[in-house]
Amino acid sequence: MTCWETIQAYGLRSIGIGENLLPRSDFTLCQQFTLIGSGLIWNLYFGVLALAAGFFLANALALARTARSPLIRKPADWFVFVFRGSPLFIQFFIAYEALVMLPKGGIDILGVHLNTAWTTRAWAGALLVLFLNTAAYSAEIFSGALKSIPKGDLEAAEAYGLTGWKKFIRIEWPTMLRLGWPAYTNEAIFLFHATTLVFFSSFPAFQQKGDALYYANYFADKTFNPFIPYPIVAFYFILLTLIVTAIYGAVNRRLNRHLPSNQKSKIRLRPNLIR
Repeated sequence: MTCWETIQAYGLRSIGIGENLLPRSDFTLCQQFTLIGSGLIWNLYFGVLALAAGFFLANALALARTARSPLIRKPADWFVFVFRGSPLFIQFFIAYEALVMLPKGGIDILGVHLNTAWTTRAWAGALLVLFLNTAAYSAEIFSGALKSIPKGDLEAAEAYGLTGWKKFIRIEWPTMLRLGWPAYTNEAIFLFHATTLVFFSSFPAFQQKGDALYYANYFADKTFNPFIPYPIVAFYFILLTLIVTAIYGAVNRRLNRHLPSNQKSKIRLRPNLIR
């Protein structure tokens, strides 16, 4: 089997497209790159969806942490404290044990039957844990940025008649993003790296369709040589980090486009005609 045929056979195996059986012998470098890259699809799935949903929850938590009412502020503070204070691996374990305790036949709420069997699958349960975890860390970043907004900006907004929600949307929220975006970029990188912990969590891989680390562990067990598959995983995640850095860097430049340091100065020719 040529390398191109290997890519066609195993390139999308992690999502159920292509060969069902994994190679058993004569492992090639192309097979390892292809299958580990196929498993990276699940890491992208966990990272992208958790970041997208966690961003909105993080904004809500950051706003709640600055509320005057303790009924709103305290639950947000405790949520952030619990998820930042406990290891992510323990969160996976507790979440899985809690979801397993749900009735296998589902639960009835107000006459509506809800199926709960799918919650113990990695694509749902592990995604939920990553979503809550990144929301807590991002909320800490955004709440710190929200408290760091210069008072002069807020006073200027009030002088122009901006108050309440309009002041938050037009002044506080953009400034919060601008101040917290570099740290949020690091959180995005760390989250993608944390998706490898799904392999070690209690959530099972469905029909041998695991993430990148699942296939790397498979090749390491079969070849008794971990120095090929695991560096391949590291190589893929280094590429992913470069992509995330480029995307978030573009957003950061967009957020700070109005600053003089980010404006390209035009070349002006001033010929010295008169001495």
